[in-house]
Amino acid sequence: MKKTLLLLLTVAALVIAGCKGRTSGQRSGIGGTADSTTVRYAQGFTVTNLGDIRLIDLQDPQKEETQSFHYALVPKGAKTDGIPKEYTPIEVPISKVICMTSLQLSSFIKLDELDAVVGITSTRHLFNEEMNERLKDGRTHKIGIEGNFDNEVIMAVNPDIILISPFKRGGYEALKNVDITLVPHLGYKETTPLGQAEWIKFAGMLLGCEHKADSIFSGIEERYLALTKLTENVTSRPVVFSGELQGGNWYAVGGQSFLARIFKDAGGDYFLKDDPHSGGFTMDYEVVYSQAANADYWRIVNSYQGDYSYKVLADDDTRYTDFKAWKEHGVVYCNMSKTPFYESMPMEPELVLSDFIKVFHPELLPDYTPHYYKLLTE
Repeated sequence: MKKTLLLLLTVAALVIAGCKGRTSGQRSGIGGTADSTTVRYAQGFTVTNLGDIRLIDLQDPQKEETQSFHYALVPKGAKTDGIPKEYTPIEVPISKVICMTSLQLSSFIKLDELDAVVGITSTRHLFNEEMNERLKDGRTHKIGIEGNFDNEVIMAVNPDIILISPFKRGGYEALKNVDITLVPHLGYKETTPLGQAEWIKFAGMLLGCEHKADSIFSGIEERYLALTKLTENVTSRPVVFSGELQGGNWYAVGGQSFLARIFKDAGGDYFLKDDPHSGGFTMDYEVVYSQAANADYWRIVNSYQGDYSYKVLADDDTRYTDFKAWKEHGVVYCNMSKTPFYESMPMEPELVLSDFIKVFHPELLPDYTPHYYKLLTE
């Protein structure tokens, strides 16, 4: 059984490697492929075909916001007759886009379509070598930070669209004055790893390379589902909690969240697995401790400058030493200052899943080397 699964993973990896080798010049036209894009996991966007035109409906995957957004992807030169009035037309394929977040950028990296990215916001923790080179030689520009965007730079690069996160406080009202189409990207609110990764199809439709995006996602999906098969019949499910104290409060996400799902798929149980929420909220330390004191593992993501350790945790707050996961060295750690977490992780959920399986059930992946998350040993 294990040999069969390993063979499936290897074959899928070869398929994806072949797809990534395509250049941006090998884009498929939208006309004639009007039935090729289907959405199976993402809850934030739907696609309706209107001949060669795509009607895209965007909505909050967590159902916390009621506002929805509507766009019509129209092949260049095609007639726009019959498009419902509430849909904003966008000529595709687009050639220039501004990305406001690393999660948005991750799709363009995975598609090998960075030529289309003419502007980004913060470059903190940006690891991608090609994007850093583009910033150095001026092919891509920094447009400022959230709440203080440089509209002159934005107008100078003249993007076809700007991808935004509409339910975040990002100062987007000021961008409306530049008369460039703002397109919400809600992948950050998806509640499943495959749902978040499926946003690569959204980028593929904008770029006119939807076949490539579909192929890449199919490989991601195949590898991810093959890994979940490994944990289907585990006899023990370790309990894991997440986060740290920030400003006196502990930020946590609900039991229907992205994080809870990936822990479940890895053969573990999130300490709030019975909570009905998908979004985040703050908790008092005492409440967290009452529910996580005896949890087996503790997931932490931060940008610590230096070597993170159990001593660092203890020095930060002595109460941390009361957790079983601290006492028995069960901290699962990712350092964003040393790992391309946000720019790569959304399109590599199978690697994140493998990382947690390696921690929770190491016997299932004996030869695997962790990529993002590692068990903190010292």
